[in-house]
Amino acid sequence: MTEGAAPRLQVEVWSDVLCPWCYLGKRRLERALAALDPAERERVDVTWRSFQLDPHAPAVRDGDLDDLLAKKYGMTREQARAGHARLTALGAEDAIDYHFEKARPGNSFDAHRLLQHARARGRADAMKERLMRAYFTEGVAIGDREELVRLAADAGLDEADARGVLESDAYAADVRRDVADAAELGIHGVPTFVFDRRYGISGAQPVEVLLETLRRGLARATG
Repeated sequence: MTEGAAPRLQVEVWSDVLCPWCYLGKRRLERALAALDPAERERVDVTWRSFQLDPHAPAVRDGDLDDLLAKKYGMTREQARAGHARLTALGAEDAIDYHFEKARPGNSFDAHRLLQHARARGRADAMKERLMRAYFTEGVAIGDREELVRLAADAGLDEADARGVLESDAYAADVRRDVADAAELGIHGVPTFVFDRRYGISGAQPVEVLLETLRRGLARATG
């Protein structure tokens, strides 16, 4: 921090691009940030951290999301579908157009590597949004590398650079470091919002809760 500059608040968000609650949490954080005074908003730095809910999944899974959740959590397809209906209604309130019937689940590791690449180029938020919209609204297989290259270009990244990342092990260590940091911080579910590494809140909290926490964090940063 330069002399005389207002102290900044570091907000780190652990989330997975395949997590519908994380998409909802992203949108609510955006609304909370928009509700801050412009001078306050300028003092907040948001960093998207990597987390995998299913790190051992194949790149692209067979079957639909209702079947996957029913098997994973020991519920019926009807219960899984009801949960998705609830999320669809919640998403509509935050301009998210969930289409769970189109979802093609898989492994998000390569998507997280691209997010790390995007972060290094100042495009993390655009990449995060594009990945989530592709998966939850458009039915894109998020573990398909050709699709990921296309999405990276949509988010303003160089297509050749994105392909080079995916054809190598670039940023793999960064993803694993984020996952390890989450474990060290006691993060077991996402989304989790961490403020200045002092305190955190988990879940897709209401906008009012996020706004209050942001203001409290800014006040503490100021001292």
